[in-house]
Amino acid sequence: MRAGAKQKPQVGRKAKSTQITTAAEHKRVVKMDEAIVIAELARQMGLKATDVLKKIWELGMRSVMINSPIDFDTAQLVATEFDWRVESTAFQEQSVVSDVADNAEDLLPRAPVITIMGHVDHGKTSLLDAIRNANVAAGEAGGITQHIGAYKVSSTQGDVVFLDTPGHEAFTEMRARGAQVTDIVVLVVAADDGVMPQTVEALNHAKDAEVPIIVAVNKIDKPGAQPDRIRQQLSAHGLQPEEWGGDTIYVDVSARTKLGIDKLLEMLALQSDVMELKANPNKAARGSVVEARMDAKRGSVATVLVQEGTLKSGDIVCVGEEMGKVRAMMDDKGRQLTTAGPSTPVEVLGLSGVPRAGEVLNVVTDERAAKELVEFRRTRRIDKERAKAGPVSLDKLMDAMKAGLKELKVILKSDVQGSAEALSSALQKLSTSQVKVTVIQSGVGGITETDVNLAKAGNAIIIGFHVRPAGKANSLAEQEGVDIKLYDIIYDALDDVKRAMAGLLAPVKRDKQLGKAEVRELFSIPKIGVVLGCHVTEGVIKRAALIRLVRDSVLVHTGKLGSLRRFKDDVREVLQGYECGLTIDGYLDVKLGDVIECFEIEETAATLS
Repeated sequence: MRAGAKQKPQVGRKAKSTQITTAAEHKRVVKMDEAIVIAELARQMGLKATDVLKKIWELGMRSVMINSPIDFDTAQLVATEFDWRVESTAFQEQSVVSDVADNAEDLLPRAPVITIMGHVDHGKTSLLDAIRNANVAAGEAGGITQHIGAYKVSSTQGDVVFLDTPGHEAFTEMRARGAQVTDIVVLVVAADDGVMPQTVEALNHAKDAEVPIIVAVNKIDKPGAQPDRIRQQLSAHGLQPEEWGGDTIYVDVSARTKLGIDKLLEMLALQSDVMELKANPNKAARGSVVEARMDAKRGSVATVLVQEGTLKSGDIVCVGEEMGKVRAMMDDKGRQLTTAGPSTPVEVLGLSGVPRAGEVLNVVTDERAAKELVEFRRTRRIDKERAKAGPVSLDKLMDAMKAGLKELKVILKSDVQGSAEALSSALQKLSTSQVKVTVIQSGVGGITETDVNLAKAGNAIIIGFHVRPAGKANSLAEQEGVDIKLYDIIYDALDDVKRAMAGLLAPVKRDKQLGKAEVRELFSIPKIGVVLGCHVTEGVIKRAALIRLVRDSVLVHTGKLGSLRRFKDDVREVLQGYECGLTIDGYLDVKLGDVIECFEIEETAATLS
């Protein structure tokens, strides 16, 4: 085209205009998992992140930022403000584990679950022995129950399931789990001892579980027994005896002579009849893990109390983060079972690992669904742990360094999961403002070479509770200098850890005053320098000790003696009342009348505050 020529207008074409379109209503859906970042929520809605953040602030959530995650309910509330809907793509446990309401005609009577609680050494296990004619207490270390035992007992009043829980204070969590699965609590109190701290603690667990309480006043045959005193003490905690106009049943018993055992069973049967305990046996089983351990020959063994439905051999089950196929079931007497209905305690074999005590067992439809559920639970736990831990900041590290906080790292191995949890909790409660106890790993089974290598890498000690080193673990520990401590009683483990914690602290240094000497003469001697002629006024002056030079009650110098003599002889010490000559190492500015204080630094082992 020539320069200056006019451009002809284009015919038949219209200029394009940008149009703002809105998504159709059926497409205005945001898909999210359990949580979604605000920026991602805005992107899916086609909005600016700042506009969405502004709306969230208007709703009162001022602490969130663009990259903050929000949950499903919050996202749904925000999306509604922009005429959008939210759909959850998160894994739903209900799709695998169904919890269908039972019809009244499907419910059948079941045996009551009784939990025996009380203070340590008040005779809980001995009382259970008397009921089931077994000798369980003899097999416990120190006569103290270390695990939860589940037993089914047949009596003239019908079947009764008993849970025996440890009485030691470190097993609080295990006792709490016992109260959560029980129908009736039998609170055992020794008639010759009285209400103790763990008695009150067990009572509080039972009250929290909102279950009836029957008091068994044990050791009634002892000369110092005072059953009325027990009733008075427990009345102060709200357990008013029936014979005093209250509603709590008290039974005087003796586990040794079996006095009152029949009456106790009668009262339990009466209480369970009043409660009308029922369950549906004709559905997928659900139960609670009472205890779990790793057996060298049988693998993972979980003691499960079936609460609903019927558990069968061959069922695919999920237990917390573990799954498996029920290979075998045994009752408390070791007999093989093919089915276990409501209120039946069984040992289950076939799980992929050792579940946590207190986890719920559910029967699922197939192995694929079980794997999905287990993976979902593991991922959710890891996410929660990360969120709880929070980011490591320089401020936190500086604060710990300023505080001079020491750390005792522990790897804990136990024979059963419940003991591992209880001991782990007890160890971490030993932490003080000076020393922190960290359980870097807790597990079930023997101490392995992997545990030793982890302890070496993390500078930790290994504590074994009712377990021993397996394979070459012991020789590897000796080679690597890893300390392995083995225990059968929890008292010993806690006491040793306290001593180890104290050993991490620097020893306490204190000045020990030895004596004083007054400078009365100054002698200038060639090749030696200034020699101080002194008179020892208090205690003793030692050649190897430290000294302070004090002038007019003001500290002038702290250091060491260069020499100490009596006449022409070098001496190691000079006692009160004698004259001596001495020099101060590296210091010459001394005047008549100065006082020399002789002292030692005494170190004592630090104690935990």
